[in-house]
Amino acid sequence: MSIYREYDIRGIYEKELNEASVVKIGRALADRIEGEYVAVGYDARSHSPVLFEYLTRGLNAGGKTVLNMGLVPTPVNYFTNYQEWNGITPSASVMITGSHNPSEYNGFKITINKLPFFSDDIYALGRECEAMEMPTTPERKVIEIDAAKRYIDFLVNEFQHLKGMPTRIVYDCGNGVAGVVTEEIFQRLELNTKGLYVDPDGTFPNHHPDPSVEHNLEDVKALLEKEGDIAFAYDGDADRIAVLTHKNNIKGDMMALLYSMKMDKPTVIGEVKCSQVMYDELRARGCNAIMYKTGHSNLKVKMKETGADLACEVSGHIFFKNRYFGYDDAIYATLRMLELVHDGIDLDAELARLPKVYSTEEIKVETTEEEKFKLMDAIKALLENPPADFPTIRDIITVDGVRINFEKGWGLVRASNTTPVLVTRFESTDATEVKQYEEAINKLIAQAKNSL
Repeated sequence: MSIYREYDIRGIYEKELNEASVVKIGRALADRIEGEYVAVGYDARSHSPVLFEYLTRGLNAGGKTVLNMGLVPTPVNYFTNYQEWNGITPSASVMITGSHNPSEYNGFKITINKLPFFSDDIYALGRECEAMEMPTTPERKVIEIDAAKRYIDFLVNEFQHLKGMPTRIVYDCGNGVAGVVTEEIFQRLELNTKGLYVDPDGTFPNHHPDPSVEHNLEDVKALLEKEGDIAFAYDGDADRIAVLTHKNNIKGDMMALLYSMKMDKPTVIGEVKCSQVMYDELRARGCNAIMYKTGHSNLKVKMKETGADLACEVSGHIFFKNRYFGYDDAIYATLRMLELVHDGIDLDAELARLPKVYSTEEIKVETTEEEKFKLMDAIKALLENPPADFPTIRDIITVDGVRINFEKGWGLVRASNTTPVLVTRFESTDATEVKQYEEAINKLIAQAKNSL
């Protein structure tokens, strides 16, 4: 059951994701899909095509026909849900990807009726698979579709106004699947680009494909320094982006502020890890800013519920409903950022105008799957009567963990939905206060651990 996660299914190839488990996943999933057609794509890992065949057998056993898009980024997979293929519209899509995990991992990101399949639905699927007998292998029913071409044509058409812009653009695909589409898009738009590690290679020979980790950006930073004006980096399946200038590594919340400049008072959803500066600045501009739970699935559902134009995670998931379909797409986000530059917006100058804050990266506190939610309950109980030396609390937001607002900033503690850790983050307008918030909350976590 450990492979059935909050937002997707993920595990180690052969050990956890093998013929028996994956055929059963396909069969159980088929019962949850009303229409006949399911679009399936996969990332650059060597075992992804093998898992495609296993999953196809399960889906076929449940009466579904698979639309095979082959090797594609995750956003291309999402894109197929909004397209018609010779009169066929898929009722669901599955992306076979381990995202930014090490090369021995793989998994499935599932969309049904244009909405993410996650949380309790995934856990229930897992319980059904655990109890299932191996399905009988049916006749193979697969239709090939060229989803990458359709996606490339769409983006090239949408961004014709960028054609030939002189900005020197460098980027790092990390040997993930971004390069499957970026090369043709950039070429057809006649952009001045230079790419690193563009060829897909599921062993990730150059660096780990996670652009939220500073170490993984060293090569593209060096290239930016020598030959670029702006840089982009992508994770393994191209649904997360890093944006770099000569002065800034622009996190997802600050990207949202920049993107929103060209929208008319949009509704923007951020997660609990986003800077207070983002929320305050958006509201000062007359925008509707909503704080919600971390997690790409949570944000997509909240976007649909609220009709939001844009959503973001600090880690670089950027979701556009404005002029797009409402899912996270690092390639599309690249072109929207280039559009800002094309329109004369100085990214660094806009960021320099914002209030100065000091913030930590995500800090992870090791615990166990069994204890992490008990710890959160204990922390909430302690906050009802905090220690005498605890910083003055203005209010507490409990939409996802606890975000404690202090007089000059905030601290966050939440249980990760995907790993056995508590995630903390701290921000303040005063550099010394950040450290004090961190120390006070770490003491609270230690006190909670001792109480269990």
